[in-house]
Amino acid sequence: MADLMEMAKELGKALQQDERYLAFRAASAENDKDEALQNLIGEFNLKRLDLGNEEDKAEHDEERVKKLGEEVRALYSQIMAHESMRKYQAARAEFEQMLDGINRVIAYSAAGQDPDSYDPAAAAGCSGDCSACAGCH
Repeated sequence: MADLMEMAKELGKALQQDERYLAFRAASAENDKDEALQNLIGEFNLKRLDLGNEEDKAEHDEERVKKLGEEVRALYSQIMAHESMRKYQAARAEFEQMLDGINRVIAYSAAGQDPDSYDPAAAAGCSGDCSACAGCH
């Protein structure tokens, strides 16, 4: 029987050639190079730090906490609406969906099921809590 660790390494190599992985890596690199987005993220992190520091004070200023909270939420909305971030989020979701599918096949197999009988469409609604499921067994 083939060494499972070697097979896992081969799977890892194949994963790194998959278009979803490549799109995710490209979107991540685009985010890193996007100066406007990086400035927003930096500003967000500083505001979030200010908010945390104010909240940690024994006698913090509720108005300042409220104002900083609003600023943090506004910056977060700007970040998430940014074109580079939207592309990144979409690419990440597709990549994570692929990883989830791979993990489900492995878990299905580890539960003693025939991996060739695994149906991703049937498993799409899986919550991961097998105690309440009649789908796999």
